[in-house]
Amino acid sequence: MSLRAGDPAEIGGYPLEARLGSGGMGTVFLARTSSGRPVAIKLIHQHFAGDSEFRTRFRQEVAAARRVSGAFTAAVVDAAPEAEQPWMATTYIEGPTLAERIAAEGPLNGAGLRNLAIGLAEALRDIHRVGVVHRDLKPSNVVLSPEGPRVIDFGISRAADQQTLTMTGRVIGTPPFMSPEQLQAPRGVGPRSDVFSLATLLVYAATGHGPFDADSPYLTAYQVVHEEPSLDAVPGPLRAVVEPCLVKEPEGRPSADELLELLRDLPADLGGAAAAGRTPGRTRDVATQHHLATRDTPAPGAPAPERTGPLGGPRPRGRWRTVLAAAVAVAAIGGGVAALRAGGFGEEPDEGKARTVAAPAGTLPGGFTPWRVTVPGGQEDIPDELRCVARGEAVFCGGGGVVATRIDVRDGSRAWTVKSPGVPVQGMHMVGATDDTVIGYRFAAQDDPRARGDEVVAVDADSGKELWSTVSGAQSTAVTGRTQDAVVTGSTVITVNASDDAFEARDAHSGELIWTASFPGGSRCAPVPAGDALLAMCVTDAEVQALTVRHPVVHVLDRAKGTWGRAVALDGPGVPVGADGGRLVLLRERTEGAALNGYDAVMRVDPASGKTTSEPLDTTYEGTPGMADGVVYVSGQTGRVTAFDPATGRKKWSRQTSVEGASGPAAGDGALLFSSATGRVVALSPSDGTVLWATDPRADGLTGQEGASPRVTVAGRVVIVAAARNTVFAFDAHRPPKSG
Repeated sequence: MSLRAGDPAEIGGYPLEARLGSGGMGTVFLARTSSGRPVAIKLIHQHFAGDSEFRTRFRQEVAAARRVSGAFTAAVVDAAPEAEQPWMATTYIEGPTLAERIAAEGPLNGAGLRNLAIGLAEALRDIHRVGVVHRDLKPSNVVLSPEGPRVIDFGISRAADQQTLTMTGRVIGTPPFMSPEQLQAPRGVGPRSDVFSLATLLVYAATGHGPFDADSPYLTAYQVVHEEPSLDAVPGPLRAVVEPCLVKEPEGRPSADELLELLRDLPADLGGAAAAGRTPGRTRDVATQHHLATRDTPAPGAPAPERTGPLGGPRPRGRWRTVLAAAVAVAAIGGGVAALRAGGFGEEPDEGKARTVAAPAGTLPGGFTPWRVTVPGGQEDIPDELRCVARGEAVFCGGGGVVATRIDVRDGSRAWTVKSPGVPVQGMHMVGATDDTVIGYRFAAQDDPRARGDEVVAVDADSGKELWSTVSGAQSTAVTGRTQDAVVTGSTVITVNASDDAFEARDAHSGELIWTASFPGGSRCAPVPAGDALLAMCVTDAEVQALTVRHPVVHVLDRAKGTWGRAVALDGPGVPVGADGGRLVLLRERTEGAALNGYDAVMRVDPASGKTTSEPLDTTYEGTPGMADGVVYVSGQTGRVTAFDPATGRKKWSRQTSVEGASGPAAGDGALLFSSATGRVVALSPSDGTVLWATDPRADGLTGQEGASPRVTVAGRVVIVAAARNTVFAFDAHRPPKSG
C-alpha cells in the first residue's frame, strides 16, 4: 500500500516506498538500500520512545536478531535503537505467514510439511548456536518465502547468557505455543523451551490446531502445564518426533540439533490431518501478519474451576472463575504469578481503501466528541471486560469488577460507578437495563464472611443507588453455552434462586417478587428470551455434572404467572443466538465429550406450536456465534465472518477481516459491526460482507477468543466499544478512526 500523508519520506537514510502495516506498537515500511535491496523498516511509535522498559526490550530485540544470521531467519540490515524514534531494518521477506497459509488453505501435508519442519528446526539450531532463545515461536512469526520458511520477530528473545528482561510475576509469550516452564518460571527459560514451542507449531501446521487448544488463553495455559497434548490428528511419523518435544520437563526434550536429525529421517510423504472435517482457519494464534514486532497484550490470570468438572478441553460447559494474578497462577498453573501476553505488533494490511461508510441511522447528541475512558473496578488486573447498553444519551456498562457504571454518550464522563469486590465469573458482564434501572452482577469477595454469594443487583439509573439484590445460584453456561444467569424482559428481571432449582421474577425497580417457577425434577435451567416470548432451556442434573449435554429441552414460560408450557426436545446441544419471526434460533454444537468442536446446524423452535427444525450447515464452523436482522453469523478466531440463513442453514457469504477473535454483530443502518478485545472494529455490508472500514487496536487485549458476547453498542450515530482492561471508547460512525 502507498505511503500516507504524515509518513516520513525516509528513515535512517533509506527512502521509503510503501507502508506494509501498522499496529499498536509501530509501523512497518518497505524501503530500499542504495544498491536497490528491499528492506522492511520497523518504526516504533513515538509515544513508546520514552518508555525505558520498552527501549530496553527493543535494544534486546536488535541485539538478538543481529546475532542470528542463518538461512532460515531474517537478517538485520541496520538499526537505531537509541534514536528519538527507534527503528530497525531487516531483510524484506515476501510471502504469507504460516498462520495466513493455514487460515486460507488448511493444514500442510506431504513434502511441504516435512520441508517446513526441517527448515524451522535449522532456524532454531542457528538461533541457539549463537546463544539466543527466541521465546515466541508461533505461526505468525514464520514467513513462507519462495526460498523456504523464515523465522522472524525476536522482540521477546534474549541471549541465553544474559539476565532475562522478563520481570518476576510476568510472562511474555503466546499461550498456545508457550512451554510449561515459560508459564511457571519465566526467568529460567532456556533453548529447550523453543523446542517445545516448535513442536506445538508443527502440530498446528499438520492439523490446523494446537496440541493444547482451549476456549481461552487461561484454560490453554493450564493444559500446557498439566494436561497431555492432543496429537491424534498428527501423521504417525511426525507424531513420533514431536511427542518427546512436548514432555513437561525441559531436560526430557531433544535439543534443536537432535530434533533436526530426527526430522531429516522422516519420509517424504507425511500425510495430512487425520481428523475429518478440518477446515481452513482452525487456529488459536493471536496475530496474523509477518513484518511485525511484539505488541504487549497482557491478560492476567488463569482459570480455576468452580462447581462443575475438571479443567481441560477446548470448551467445558461449566462456570469457570477468572482468577487474579497471584492467586490463580499458583493454584491453577502451579508456578509463579503469570501475566500472559499475546505477541505480535498486530499490524494488518489496510482494509476498505475507499473507506465507504455505511453507518447506523440517527444523529449525534449535541456536543459529541470522540472519547475514551477506563472504568476502575473492585479488583485490579481482572482479565475481563465490560459490556454496555445504551439508553438515550446515557450508556450503562458492567462486568468484571464493575456491577454497573453510567457514562454520558456525549463526552464519556462518568456519573457513577458501583464496584464488585470479588473475583468475577469469566464472561459474565451485564444483565441489562430498563428506563429507570440497571441490572448487573456482584461477585462475592472470598475473604468477606458477610458475603451471601454471587448476586444479581439492581441499581437506580439516575443516582447509582443500589435498589435490591438477590443471590443467584445459576449455571447457565452448562445449560446454554452462554454465561447469562439472568435476563431482563420488559420491566421484569428473571433470575435463578440461590438453590439453583427455580426461576424468580421480580419487578426490575422495586425488586418485588412476582412469581417463582420451580424447575422440572432433576433438571437445571437457564432463562432464554426469544422476542416477546420467555423460554427456559433445561438439561438433566446428570448431564450438567458430566459436562456432556446431549438432550436439552425448551419450555415456554408464561411471563405473567411463571407457569410452564410443553417441553420441546432439541436435536442435540445448542447455543441460543437470537429470535427470527418469533422463533428461537440456536446453533447446534458439535462436541467430543465436554469439548466444543464448532457448530454444524441451525435449529429453530416455535414457542407457539412447539415445532422444531434443524438445518445442517455445509461444514462445521468454529468461532463466536451471533445474530442480527434475521441472519446468523459465526466469526472465527482468524477474522473470518460467515453469514447463514436461519431458516435453511444456507451460507449467504463469507468474508475475511483483520479483526481476530471478534464478537458481534451490532447492526446499524447498512452496517454490521464486529469488535475484538483489543478494541479493533470492522464494519461489514450485510448484503455480501464487504469490508466498509476497519480500525486499529485501542487496548491491550487477547485476540483469538471464542464465545464472547458482542462488544459494540450503537446509540444513534455513536459507536460505543468495550475493550479489554475496562476500556470503553466511542466515535462517530460516519467518521470512524482512521487505520494507522
